[in-house]
Amino acid sequence: MSNKYKICVYAICKNEEKFVDRFMDSVSEADIVIVADTGSTDNTINKLKERGALVYSIYADPFRFDYSRNECLKFVPDDIDICVSSDLDDVIEPGWAEHLKNVWTKEATRGLYLYNWSINDDGLPAVQYTWDRIHARHGFRWIYPTHEILEYIGVGEEKQVYIKGMVYNHYPDKTKNRSLNLPLLKLAVSENPDNSRNMYYLGREYMFDSNWDDCILTLKNYLNLPTSTWEEERCSSMRYIGRAYCEKGEMLNAKKWLHKAISESISLREPYLDLSLLAYREKDWLGVYYYAKEALKIKEKKYIFANDANAWDYTPYDLAALGCYNLSMVSKAIDFSQEAINLSPNNQRLLNNHKIYLDSL
Repeated sequence: MSNKYKICVYAICKNEEKFVDRFMDSVSEADIVIVADTGSTDNTINKLKERGALVYSIYADPFRFDYSRNECLKFVPDDIDICVSSDLDDVIEPGWAEHLKNVWTKEATRGLYLYNWSINDDGLPAVQYTWDRIHARHGFRWIYPTHEILEYIGVGEEKQVYIKGMVYNHYPDKTKNRSLNLPLLKLAVSENPDNSRNMYYLGREYMFDSNWDDCILTLKNYLNLPTSTWEEERCSSMRYIGRAYCEKGEMLNAKKWLHKAISESISLREPYLDLSLLAYREKDWLGVYYYAKEALKIKEKKYIFANDANAWDYTPYDLAALGCYNLSMVSKAIDFSQEAINLSPNNQRLLNNHKIYLDSL
């Protein structure tokens, strides 16, 4: 019964030959794999064809992700039931097609699944959230030049299904140039100036680019938009404003915005951790300890893209240990330090600090 649905994986790429075999292995459960190449100069196209993918070359100048994905979608045959959008640096865990077919229905429009956006060196997920790039063949188009999303343009209401057991793992090329992101985000905001999502991403990109003033201005504009209503994203933007002020040396403004972030979403660790890190910069050991301890009181991790990996790794325990040690609470420092080591057993700095704490006791 579950084999009645026909699945197509489709993707866009450029100069990603080193990912081809891993990608094709992970999508081998699909009935067809279609890739639109946007100008590779390496051996990506040949390798994909050798592995059985249908490859089409498209011209995208100036490049934008929504256009490229829409062009790729045009090549998907009309008799396909389920379209699985992926990238060549994604790996879908085995058994995914069966999980997908088991929950899909003729009325379904979109599939949700667990997406591990970043992976720690030990192989465990760092940032995870629910993602939604699986969809019915018809009734969808991609929008926005970057950080593109699927827009439903079909008839009737959407019917989403959650695909339990389906997991995407993202292994990005860390050497890849990010320079395209900023101009594409500026374009996205110019095309949709009232869209809070694009404004948020632009402000965040300014932070990544160490452009602190534009980061602050853009994220304040984001917070003033009527469509800026998602609590966790607003909290994240306030944290980024706080970080930008911190980098500018305006510590009082930084603290003000980080406290605003706490009040915006009290169930997230991240703003407490940012305050602990800020206190560490100022050698305010009581602040280091207090805010790290407050972060650790939050036990439930939300599966959202605005998570920071260090809020859920060894970092809060490490900061709590450092704060305790400098406050002469050595026994507590040892306890927190051991918890940090449990989460990162091969971290030499943590091991060295732990020895210092033990020796001082």
